[in-house]
Amino acid sequence: MKIINSLLFFLLLILVVSCDNKRVFDQYKSVGNSWHKDSIIKFKLPQLESTKKYNLFVNVRDNNDYPFSNLFLIISLEQPNKKVIVDTLEYEMANPDGTLMGEGFSDVKESKLFYKEKATFNLKGDYKIKIQQAVRQTGKVAGVNDLKGITEIGFRIESID
Repeated sequence: MKIINSLLFFLLLILVVSCDNKRVFDQYKSVGNSWHKDSIIKFKLPQLESTKKYNLFVNVRDNNDYPFSNLFLIISLEQPNKKVIVDTLEYEMANPDGTLMGEGFSDVKESKLFYKEKATFNLKGDYKIKIQQAVRQTGKVAGVNDLKGITEIGFRIESID
């Protein structure tokens, strides 16, 4: 019986992975119990085809400890020629009633947030992504030191067919 269950699990796993044919890169990093404002999440991207276009996403896993309705991120894309493109982006994370948006059946939700659409990687060499939280309380200049409720930050690249 164990062999049959193991075989079924393995086949299901292959089915789930094979259905995600747009995925080129998908990686997560834990931020621990809270995400400090000076903590930078870094991803080194794989070599990508220069003739293709890609959609880029930031994936966020959060839970009910997240106290805000929005999330502000500073995202830097470092190109092989050392040119850095920096974007400060705002994402809506909660419904008007305060419940978290995103996918998931428990109190942990996963949000797939658009970063760049139809991006190209024309230069040969290493591309790097850096993500930092920039959440501030209303009326305050200083950022939130330790952002609670965010458990993991991911970065995903999908090919465009």
